[in-house]
Amino acid sequence: MALNTPLARKMGIKYPIFGLAHNIDVMVALGKAGGYPVFGAARSMPDEIAEEARIMKDRLGDLPFGIDLMLPSTVGDDTDREGTKSNLPDAHKAFVQKLTEKYKVPAATKPTFFSSQIRSQQLFEEQMAATLESGAHSFASAVGMPPEMIQRAKDHGKVTFSLVGAPRHAEKAKAAGVDVIVAQGYDAGGHTGPIGTFSLVPQVVEVAGDTPVLAAGGVGHGRHIAASFGLGAQGVWLGTAWLASKEHALCDALLNKLLKANSLDTTISLSHSGKSCRIVKSAWSEEWDRPDAPEPLKMPYQQVLTADLVAGVNEHEIEPLIYEATGQSIAWFNELKTVDEIMQRLVGETEVALANMQQQLAG
Repeated sequence: MALNTPLARKMGIKYPIFGLAHNIDVMVALGKAGGYPVFGAARSMPDEIAEEARIMKDRLGDLPFGIDLMLPSTVGDDTDREGTKSNLPDAHKAFVQKLTEKYKVPAATKPTFFSSQIRSQQLFEEQMAATLESGAHSFASAVGMPPEMIQRAKDHGKVTFSLVGAPRHAEKAKAAGVDVIVAQGYDAGGHTGPIGTFSLVPQVVEVAGDTPVLAAGGVGHGRHIAASFGLGAQGVWLGTAWLASKEHALCDALLNKLLKANSLDTTISLSHSGKSCRIVKSAWSEEWDRPDAPEPLKMPYQQVLTADLVAGVNEHEIEPLIYEATGQSIAWFNELKTVDEIMQRLVGETEVALANMQQQLAG
């Protein structure tokens, strides 16, 4: 059975496997391996987005790629990060200082996106403008889906994706004219909703009608991909899969933690951003879960609060605290491989699963 769908043919890709990563090398390798790369640019400044898109265009040639942004409507207009930080609750700042001292985290020597910026509507607008002017084939909205943004993207000739975690979100995406709806279940890494993938995808497919749907959340084996077709999806969307790739080149402290992890080693936490986010378990999530810990602040204030500490943790590889957004599919990615090797495994497993299904049904 050919592993292809109408959406894959329309998008000009060999396999209906869409992948998200914040790493250009991963994206280029995925595109060349027959998948559809979507670069996560929510942590990039507008000028960086322009340059990242230029590099991907140069390296991918005629192969398509997308850019993914976060556009939460709950974030306000405040652009003064330092002023905002000084006004955060003293109890929260004291808790972060306690963690810094307890785990002996040195200060970061270089700024990160979160330690130098605060998410704001102005920043979103500038990121969006850079994305629309780029050579990206598509635009994906991961959190938030302003209809006017979707229309602007379509006016610029971009194929539009919207990630949704509930049927009501799919209804809004459909009404906004989104081209592809990504049904992202509770199993997924990163910001995710409360409905499991197996329950969510058929509901979104029903709402979507003739709008194609991708299944996301917990996809780590070809059986998942084959199952997604049975649920009504035209393909899958993976993020966790690429963390264990050679191209991603994660630091040893984080990579070793992920390679050892199984599905039970992830947890939903507000500690990352103030929104529900699935991350790999660590002392970070455990500390924020303690009864005496303060309630994480709402987005964007949680990352204003923790960014300096997290920057130090990542730069100096403080193993107990280091973490990453990670889905339950991490159980299938316990060996360091190239993106192409990961793709070939998934494709091969899917073909076997589909053939087995056909044989069972024919019998």
